[in-house]
Amino acid sequence: MRLLTTLLLLSICSISFAQRTKIIKAFKHHSVILKNDTINYHTYSKKSIDSTKNILLYIQGSKARSLYQTMEEDGKTYVGTVIPLDFKLLPDDYLLVVISKKGFPFRTDMDKEFPVPKEYYENQTLAYRASQADLVINDLIENHKNQFKKIIALGHSEGSDVVAKLGTINQKVTHFGYWSGGGNTQFIDFVTFIRKDVDKGNLTEEHAALKIDSLFTDLKNIMANPNATDKFWQGDNNSYKRWSGFSEPPIENLLQIEKPIFAAIGTKDQAVALESAYLIPIEFIRHQKDNLTFKTYPNLDHLFGKEIGNGKFEEHFNDVFQDFMNWVNNN
Repeated sequence: MRLLTTLLLLSICSISFAQRTKIIKAFKHHSVILKNDTINYHTYSKKSIDSTKNILLYIQGSKARSLYQTMEEDGKTYVGTVIPLDFKLLPDDYLLVVISKKGFPFRTDMDKEFPVPKEYYENQTLAYRASQADLVINDLIENHKNQFKKIIALGHSEGSDVVAKLGTINQKVTHFGYWSGGGNTQFIDFVTFIRKDVDKGNLTEEHAALKIDSLFTDLKNIMANPNATDKFWQGDNNSYKRWSGFSEPPIENLLQIEKPIFAAIGTKDQAVALESAYLIPIEFIRHQKDNLTFKTYPNLDHLFGKEIGNGKFEEHFNDVFQDFMNWVNNN
């Protein structure tokens, strides 16, 4: 379910374009070149890279899209991005790091179709995205003279699953941000939301049973064809390979992490079942682990927005980010 609203992370606006284009131009572009792969990542800092002391790796959600999109129309310039962070909140000594989705350039033209590359589907897995993040962190450490004090991995939505997996393979990360993610397999969210509709009176028990049976059939088909990149479910860009790869319960990975974790979710999240997220603190308590900070944000949705009526929303994503940065400073 967390895939369904990730599209909303794409903010398209015509205000402060000069500032946005300045940020786009300020990014430095890097590649990790392997025998059979090339990973493209990008860094932004308010000062030179060599003067930064901390790394903030932001891992975005599931959308098959470039990091930035631009378009000019009727004398206005529009900028879209899947990076919702307010760059003003980034401390001067921080290096922001983002990774391009496989096959996508850093920036595309918003008004021109960019077909999803075949290589994107072939690498649309949890293991691959976590491996990307691991290699990028190692590349930064090896190729810069900085002695980074903190290496922070912050993931949102699907990116939260990636952060949890990253914590099992990279011991250099000092702080983990796990946002808008559940503890159980993503598959359970679909059942949970069907049952919620029954409780709300939106579905009869009979209709719910039919929907759940149909869901189970779909999931069986996915797991019977776990590497299929030509079969899709819950969206044209979400392959069976993607779903099977991300079926792993994140709690199994989170429990292996010994560094501080900040998990956050809005209580009105319509993409991840809140009940699944509550599994995280329960399991940490059960295993007597004390490296988790778990926060719920009342009345905020998957993107930490708050509906104020008439289809209007207040954005609080960066309020959560400020809470997170305060927590990093204190841990």
